[in-house]
Amino acid sequence: MAQQEALTLVVPVESARVDALEAVLRRMRDSPGENAYLSFGALDTCHFGRLVCMPDAVDLEGRPLEPKLILLADCDGPAERFLEALVDSAGDGIDQIFEHGRGYPALPASPAQRLDYLRQHRVETPANYVHRPGRTVSQIRHEAMLHDALQSFADGHDFSTLSSSQTRARMVDFVRREPSLQWAMEAPPAVPMKQRAKDAIDFVARPLGLLALSPVVVPLTVLVMIMVRLQELRDRSDHIRPSPEHLRRLTELEDFFAHNGYTAGGYVKRGALRQLVVRSVLPLVGYGTRHLFTRDSLAGVKTIHFARWIPLDGGRRVVFASNFDGSVESYNNDFIDLVGWGLNLVFSNGDGYPATRWLVFGGASYEEEFKDYLRRHQIPTPVWYSAYPELTAVNIERNAALRAGLRGDMTDDEAQEWLRLL
Repeated sequence: MAQQEALTLVVPVESARVDALEAVLRRMRDSPGENAYLSFGALDTCHFGRLVCMPDAVDLEGRPLEPKLILLADCDGPAERFLEALVDSAGDGIDQIFEHGRGYPALPASPAQRLDYLRQHRVETPANYVHRPGRTVSQIRHEAMLHDALQSFADGHDFSTLSSSQTRARMVDFVRREPSLQWAMEAPPAVPMKQRAKDAIDFVARPLGLLALSPVVVPLTVLVMIMVRLQELRDRSDHIRPSPEHLRRLTELEDFFAHNGYTAGGYVKRGALRQLVVRSVLPLVGYGTRHLFTRDSLAGVKTIHFARWIPLDGGRRVVFASNFDGSVESYNNDFIDLVGWGLNLVFSNGDGYPATRWLVFGGASYEEEFKDYLRRHQIPTPVWYSAYPELTAVNIERNAALRAGLRGDMTDDEAQEWLRLL
């Protein structure tokens, strides 16, 4: 089974070419899975993909920041292999998108030049969340097909005189006899032993490293927290609402499917202290997403498929991108109710974030200010692709449990619970 990886490309764009680039993205918008430029749907290992153009800006120190084109993909297997497949699949469509980037090869570019250019602009992310590591696009789609087949079989038969165990036995027999479904009787492949061993070593090594350095790390952490608290007392946080025009641009791109793509970015507060906090916190978040939050839940939030945190411009800005079920409103409510402290730990380092105390208190608990802050910093995402747009994370978990329930013995009560999955 392939492990999921995040491909992140960040390409600086010539200012004079932004309008032309945005025109291309608009043409891709209605069909991100299949279009004349870059078809995410042609890549059968792609869970989610997006293209975002960040306009030029001026940072908190008054320094200009040039426009950027960001390509994100959540894929099965090595991201490098996915990038190679993307370049092969898109062909000269890569030219039509990335020719607007600074330093792109003279046209027509060769496949090798395209690949080399994109490799040069690949960015590694310090924190990347996967809803269930190891679950591939193929598995998700096949298990959805299994659910539909069992549902159709159940609808076409009368099981009212049978016990739950007998009903389940009929369904298992149906799957065994149906050639297109016999794969479902086998357990899905496990994450390769090599990857599990690597994760286990990392899981142990990092805490041991911190423990060995604790005589230095602990007093330094205490000092940093005191300095952060002193800065929090001086920070100003004005409640600014998003403009109607910004909200219009966002809402016209949302709520077409069971889930949405979310992209937001902002400036890290001035000073070396906040830079130190961000550079320390993001690897900790990455440790958590890699080792602790690997079973369908990001600290209690079960509606997120994938998420990542991307430092930009030497750490002066951070972009957060995710793929989540439901509306933005319900998504924000989940965060506030379940993991507000985690949001504060990261986002309180952002300029204009609602006031916090000791990094983790306050902030997101000021619901109206928090929601307006996120909306103001949300970036319109014109090109967003999902490989399974009608499936929520709950649907995907249900279908996996349905498949698992085809194997082994069950009591009548257990069979009844299994049947409820339909």
